[in-house]
Amino acid sequence: MQSDRPMIELGSVRVDYLVQRHGIRSIKAYLTSFGSKRLLERKRILHDVDLEIRAGECFGIIGRNGSGKSTLLRLLAGIVEPTSGTCRVHGHVAPMLALGVGLEPELSGWENVRLCRMLMGHDRGDMDRVNAYVRSFAGLSDADLEMQTKRYSTGMMARLGFAIATATDPDILLIDEVLAVGDVAFQQQCYRRIAELKEGGCTIVFVTHFLSEIQRICDRAACMEDGTVVKIGSTHEVGLHYHGLLGITS
Repeated sequence: MQSDRPMIELGSVRVDYLVQRHGIRSIKAYLTSFGSKRLLERKRILHDVDLEIRAGECFGIIGRNGSGKSTLLRLLAGIVEPTSGTCRVHGHVAPMLALGVGLEPELSGWENVRLCRMLMGHDRGDMDRVNAYVRSFAGLSDADLEMQTKRYSTGMMARLGFAIATATDPDILLIDEVLAVGDVAFQQQCYRRIAELKEGGCTIVFVTHFLSEIQRICDRAACMEDGTVVKIGSTHEVGLHYHGLLGITS
């Protein structure tokens, strides 16, 4: 159910962060430098990013550690803003970012479900259906869901987070490195849900280190390096480029 209508449009996007230039070695140094920008320097995380993702497309993003993949997803989720350039995201976004992001550790599983759904702007009247879906999809017991999420294992966190993000049919689903967590049965369950959402016209942006995952579910892909997109094309073309960066010959 793809169309030529763009859901995500990035033009010459740049994202800069202020980072600490040198370590602060004492409490006195911290207090005397508090509020000062002398110890900070501007670091460019994304630069000159141009990207268009169409409606109903499953788009993969791959790259080495530090290439800017997760920052790009946070930009699309509205967590960070571009320092310059344009970022247009059309429609309701459901983010499933790095493990645990968006879940409040002091709250129970159920409380996190309610909080996340309200933050996403969903009607409280739909909560019974959402609760039933989360319980079924995540495979967590009522006792688990009544427990604070800071007591959860990484697998339980992944199950809850993915269930919350996919409890309704979003316009855009953002997935960041979460399918590597959990057992094979849960991964297969996630792949089936992704296929359902894609069939329903959802636009999916999928970030991973694993080329096999991109080739399995994505229509097109992009490779990132040093904060910019260096290759866009078919999953095969992007895979060859990524292997070249890694020095892998096929």
